[in-house]
Amino acid sequence: MTRYHRPSPFLAIRLMRFSALLWATFLMGLSVPAFAGCSDAPRPGVEWTRCFMNGRQFQDIDIQNGIVRDSSFSRATLDRANLSGLDGRRAKFMSASLKNVNLSGANLIDADFTKTDLSGADLSHADLRGARLFQTNLGGANLTRARLEDADLYRTDFTGATWIDGTTICAEGSIGTCK
Repeated sequence: MTRYHRPSPFLAIRLMRFSALLWATFLMGLSVPAFAGCSDAPRPGVEWTRCFMNGRQFQDIDIQNGIVRDSSFSRATLDRANLSGLDGRRAKFMSASLKNVNLSGANLIDADFTKTDLSGADLSHADLRGARLFQTNLGGANLTRARLEDADLYRTDFTGATWIDGTTICAEGSIGTCK
């Protein structure tokens, strides 16, 4: 006759706790906090998802192919920055300064550029579908092959901008549409 030895309740509880601790450690390794990269230095490919960069100074930075999805750069300065290939879906750049910025090939679907200065910006091949460009200054910007479907262009200044066809230069006083 084989005798069955039942573990003590104390040992059973310790084994359950240890097992739970192992699972928790494993699961924590799989998930990354949403704000983990917000303090990362600007560099190509940086990931600033859901970050608040309001009022910050980022002149002349290079974050090409970076990710700033759902982030806020309201009142920030990004003059002459290289943001080419940027994933900026739903990002907010309200009242920001992006003079002479390179946003070529950027994904800016549903981004908000309300009252932003994008004068001289390179927006060639940028995807601005559904973007809000209300009262935005696009004077002298390059919009060659940019996608503007469903974008809010109310009171947007296109004076001197190269239009999406790559040849038309918008006339002086082109507000809301390229003339």
